[in-house]
Amino acid sequence: MVTLYDYLDSGNGYKIRLLLAQLEKGYNWVELDILANETRTPGFLAKNPNGRIPALELADGTCLAESNAILWYLAEDSPFIPDDRLKRAQVLQWMFYEQYSHEPYVATPRFIVKHLPADSPRRAELPDRMARGRAALDVMEAHLRRHRFFVGETYSIADIALYAYTHVAHEAHFDLTPYVEVSAWIARVASQPRYVPLTQRPAAVTAA
Repeated sequence: MVTLYDYLDSGNGYKIRLLLAQLEKGYNWVELDILANETRTPGFLAKNPNGRIPALELADGTCLAESNAILWYLAEDSPFIPDDRLKRAQVLQWMFYEQYSHEPYVATPRFIVKHLPADSPRRAELPDRMARGRAALDVMEAHLRRHRFFVGETYSIADIALYAYTHVAHEAHFDLTPYVEVSAWIARVASQPRYVPLTQRPAAVTAA
C-alpha cells in the first residue's frame, strides 16, 4: 500500500486525496505540519530532498514528489487520463498551466491570508499576485464558456489539478461571482462520483 505524506489544508495534497478516493485506492496517510517545519526533518528530507508535501511513498520505498507528477502516476491506465495522444498532451498543458500560471497567484495568496499573521511582510505581495490570479481565472472562464471540462469534455486529472485551489479561492478573498462558468465547473467537479472535500481526513491515518 502507498503512503501519502500530506498536510490537510494543502490543495496540492488534496489533489492526491481526491484522486485516490475516486480511484477507490486505499493508502496510508501521514500528516506533516508544514507550519511547524515537519517537512524539514532529516527523516522526511531523505524521502523528498525538496522538503515539500505531498510526497507519495510506494510499496518498495520509492518516493515520488510534485503533486501533478503524482496525479499522473496514479491515474495512468484509468479514465482520468485520455487514451488519445493529443488529449493526453492537453491534460499536461493544463497541469503545467496550473503550476506556472495559476498556483503561484491563487494558492499562494490563500496561504498568505490564511496562515501568515496580519503584519507579515509577505502581505505586500498580495496586490500583484491577486491581479495575476484574476488573469488566470479569466483564462479558465474563457475556456469553460466552450467546454464542460478542461479536456475532451470529460473529467480528468486536469480538472483535479485546477479545482484544488480554485474552489477555495474565496479564502484568499478572490470574488468568484463574476466567474460564472468557473463556478458552474466547480459544481460539476463536486458532483463527481466518490468526491471528497478538502477538509475530510482520510480514513487510513498514520501518525507522523
